[in-house]
Amino acid sequence: MTIQLCRSCHSILRRGTHNLSRGLPKKLQIAGVKNVLLVASGKGGVGKSTIATNLAITLSKRCSVGLLDADVFGPSIPLMMNISDTPEINHQNLIIPVHNYNIKCMSMGLLVDEQAPVVWRGLMVMQAIRKLLRGVRWGPLDVLVIDMPPGTGDTQLSVTQEVPIQGVVLVTTPQSVALADCIKGAEMFRKVDVPILGVVENMSYYHCSSCNKQHHIFGRDVGHRMKGSALSDVPILGKLPIKPDISQHCDSGTPTVILDSEISEMFDQIAHSIIPSLNLEHD
Repeated sequence: MTIQLCRSCHSILRRGTHNLSRGLPKKLQIAGVKNVLLVASGKGGVGKSTIATNLAITLSKRCSVGLLDADVFGPSIPLMMNISDTPEINHQNLIIPVHNYNIKCMSMGLLVDEQAPVVWRGLMVMQAIRKLLRGVRWGPLDVLVIDMPPGTGDTQLSVTQEVPIQGVVLVTTPQSVALADCIKGAEMFRKVDVPILGVVENMSYYHCSSCNKQHHIFGRDVGHRMKGSALSDVPILGKLPIKPDISQHCDSGTPTVILDSEISEMFDQIAHSIIPSLNLEHD
């Protein structure tokens, strides 16, 4: 059966095809921010916020850094960065970030009661993310580190479609279920044209002080298992150990890189690996 289209229908179809060929709207830089760096994972509970916090502190040794907690439903940055002040609003109706450890910080956890759940549908989440990106006086800033929520949902799409992104650092543990979701996350970022700068293997091993050996509690050979996947050509930026002190530091609001020289050196190496991908030229 052949469907006959009138002249008006043909005109609408031509306009639609032309609009599609033009692609998505152009992404706009966040005012005053030179680089946006994502820290993401497919699976929750792999230490992503811990990595984001310590990486932000490490980068701040070399440039000006902001840290955005994009996990609307489970914000962790206020606790890890030891911030609780309610942000102020300036005369331009922009939120002023809260400062600590020489980092500009913003989180939904600073805007709602600590024990109040955020029960929102997707559209409200997208509006909140846009506000945290555009409605905060971030600049001037060399790097904005965004601690992403786990998964591949509304927040990931909102951020990647809203602003230009220099790259993403993916976080996984050696456990197969975590790595599988990390690979799914990598595939999503490839589809939205976000460069994958590398993978941080968290909780890679436990170093026993009694026998002086490394024990791979959650498995090993992550690099080998990445082959043939969306992570096959992605470097492992670092392998971080299981240390009880790290969780204690997080709970006390003092990032581990400030207190532990061994962990600090590991994050220095991670930062050194990703800095060439960032635009850090100063005027």
